[in-house]
Amino acid sequence: MNKKPRSLIRIIIPVVLTLVTIALIVWPMLAGGQYVVLDPKGPVGASQRDLIVISTILCAVVIVPVLILSAVIVWRYRDKPDNKSAYEPNWSHSTKAEAIWWTVPIIIIGLLAVVTIRYTYDLEPSKPLASEKAPVTIQVSSLDWKWLFMYPEQGIATVNTLNIPADRPVKFELTADSPMNSFWIPQLGGQIYTMSGMAMTLYLQADHEGQYWGSGANFTGEHFAQMRFDVNATSEEDFDKWVNEVKQQSQPLTQETYKTLAEPGTSNVAYYSSFPEGLFQDIVTKYVIDGQSAHSKHGGSSDEASGTKEITTNDVDKSAN
Repeated sequence: MNKKPRSLIRIIIPVVLTLVTIALIVWPMLAGGQYVVLDPKGPVGASQRDLIVISTILCAVVIVPVLILSAVIVWRYRDKPDNKSAYEPNWSHSTKAEAIWWTVPIIIIGLLAVVTIRYTYDLEPSKPLASEKAPVTIQVSSLDWKWLFMYPEQGIATVNTLNIPADRPVKFELTADSPMNSFWIPQLGGQIYTMSGMAMTLYLQADHEGQYWGSGANFTGEHFAQMRFDVNATSEEDFDKWVNEVKQQSQPLTQETYKTLAEPGTSNVAYYSSFPEGLFQDIVTKYVIDGQSAHSKHGGSSDEASGTKEITTNDVDKSAN
């Protein structure tokens, strides 16, 4: 192979890879699809979308010029008979070039640090959302391979479906009665882990009525891909009406029913008119040993600041009183 085709290949490959990458990003939008993360329907999701966009733009300030210069340099300095580019075999330093490729990245990294720190504090998952309305509390437990949602204020429970009032904060309390999973409603906010022996807190809100999808975003075995659930954001009136319908038309969730539900296996959507008092705390403390969480007994730690709390039997007794 002579030198000319080899030079062309060096130019074509990075250009083609760049175009393919751009096409993979843009094509779903042009084809009528959308990236749900970039189409938020709540304040938390909107802030996270802004962080993604800002970070992408700042990174592109470095990446795009580098990709362009890679092609330009290969083309400009390719070996050809009439190449008039300056030939400087002993060149070793350029103050101007050094200043550019050190200063620009340092500025970008500094801006990314400021932006990330700001959004990290603003998007603290256990931080209540600013609203004139009181939040609705929903207790979430991930099972093999299904989601259990308990409404302590309404006294009902559901499996693999979630109803929330729109334009009102929702306080999720999350744990796991199975391997660790990750609770995720992309259009409302980022994911947060559910772990046995832990109770996490996550505040989200849907600004608009509609149906969104949620899922388990952590591998937990054979049927983890089926751990999906619908999120129905409705008006306050429709939410109250739905609660009354569940109470009147559904059977209660008993301890025996829960034991069956907690067994590994998939499940259809289900509704329960009531659930045993303290069930969420029982799930959290299921692996407590001698009044101490199994996590702390083996060297684990709690992290209140990240919305994570270890709950022991003493905590349950205090909350009951």
